[in-house]
Amino acid sequence: MRFAVIQFPGSNCDLDMLHAIQDALGEEAEYVWHGEDSLEGFDACLLPGGFSYGDYLRTGAIAKFAAIMPEVMRFAAEGKPVLGVCNGFQILTETGLLPGALIRNRNLHFVCKTIDLEVTNKQTMFTNQYMEKALIKIPIAHGEGNYYCDDETLEKLVKQNQIVFRYANENPNGSKHNIAGIINERGNVLGMMPHPERAVESIVGGEDGLKLFQSIVKAWKEDMIHA
Repeated sequence: MRFAVIQFPGSNCDLDMLHAIQDALGEEAEYVWHGEDSLEGFDACLLPGGFSYGDYLRTGAIAKFAAIMPEVMRFAAEGKPVLGVCNGFQILTETGLLPGALIRNRNLHFVCKTIDLEVTNKQTMFTNQYMEKALIKIPIAHGEGNYYCDDETLEKLVKQNQIVFRYANENPNGSKHNIAGIINERGNVLGMMPHPERAVESIVGGEDGLKLFQSIVKAWKEDMIHA
């Protein structure tokens, strides 16, 4: 399986993402610069964390105009897996691929630590290797990770089981309904604030994030069999 890791000016988790795919997962991964206009030959698209374009105007607001983004949107429209982590999640909401918005943390401080997440939906291409309601430990590092949406959108997310991860024992940023990660209606676009790519090896504190990437591979192989 071949993963594209999108690089924006200001991305700083792109190397972590590439390492997670190549070294921990054992699959192919390549950087794709934001100025490129093709994702031909790739099977999955990863938008890493960081501060794209310096987070000027608003997190993700400039990145949505990057040359590569029409391809990311085409990718998503074709049902291929798209994962946005931290700044990547912010970009996905700015483009409209996911509902809601990420705003300043409730305490107005940057938060960096490992937190407990609950897997609230394991029936997705990103979570099929987790147990239902599993508690996992994943690092966070953000200043604008407070997920917000209106009540109508929240009701829809809950009803359609689009909330994939929730903060379990504490809400570190004030996110509505303790939301840490959501998927689109089709189920192939996931945005999450915690960093699974930083939790793929025991030497750095745990491997709970690796199952997310293993889930993507499993779903892709099953699609190949039934294609």
